[in-house]
Amino acid sequence: MMPQTENRIVLVSRRTRLEELVARFNTLTQARFYVEHLGADFTDYQQEHDRYLEALRAAERVLGNHGRIHVVNRTFLPNYVFGKNDVVVALGQDGLVANTIKYLSSQPLIGVNPDRDRWDGVLLPFTVNDLDTLIPEVFARKRPIKEITMAKASLNNGQVLHAVNDFFIGARSHISARYQIRLADKTERHSSSGIIISTGLGSTGWLKSVMAGAQALAGNAASTRAPSRPMPWHAPYLMFSVREPFPSRTTAATLVQGRIQDTPLEISSQMAENGTIFSDGIEQDYLEFNAGTSVLISVAERKGMLVV
Repeated sequence: MMPQTENRIVLVSRRTRLEELVARFNTLTQARFYVEHLGADFTDYQQEHDRYLEALRAAERVLGNHGRIHVVNRTFLPNYVFGKNDVVVALGQDGLVANTIKYLSSQPLIGVNPDRDRWDGVLLPFTVNDLDTLIPEVFARKRPIKEITMAKASLNNGQVLHAVNDFFIGARSHISARYQIRLADKTERHSSSGIIISTGLGSTGWLKSVMAGAQALAGNAASTRAPSRPMPWHAPYLMFSVREPFPSRTTAATLVQGRIQDTPLEISSQMAENGTIFSDGIEQDYLEFNAGTSVLISVAERKGMLVV
């Protein structure tokens, strides 16, 4: 069937666990042997793979009736050029939705759950069966959109990285990260396990775990400035938390939590090597953060546009 319109729809896919195993071990037989040799159930990998491919093929059929469809694997997102009028569909888990949003500007994004029996999907309110009705409504701008605040890291060498959930700034290994941190008129030198900077969307993830650990150690929730409830996804600010700050003769540990809103958080690396900044848990897509490099963390100018 010919598409009803010339609108372009970008369908973002991901590799299944089975495909990643086959890429690692070259053949399906070797992948099966590896999994079963460790005592795991290979059937689960196969069922997940089959269900995902079934959902992917079904999504392509439905979307092809409503526009020109481009299928893009998540690994190509950093170099993919989205058109300003594209409608984007992410078929996968929550992480795929978050990873896709940060490469968009104002394009609406639809999160589709390929298997509700397997994935809860906070960012996946729809199934493939919803797309036939949903796509025309999105093109006609008749669907509500939920804005999502993003974070922006701007380095003094001109490099920029965005985050939908959070940034990690620190060392790539388990050694201490050394840096100078400044917010407004307060500055400190730190030795720590790194800094987590979270958006509202990410406030129930890594930031929550860091805050929970701090509160448990302190024995008093009031001793930290953790948000009492998750931040709204459109919150016009970010929260940061320093992991395991170590006070010494040359380092302090008082500027360890706070809000980033009107004034950016500035961090200057004092690490000779292995300093890193990555976003949304994707360590492979990182910026080097070594001595001489500084970064400004701020609320991004652009926002994610999630169809609900």
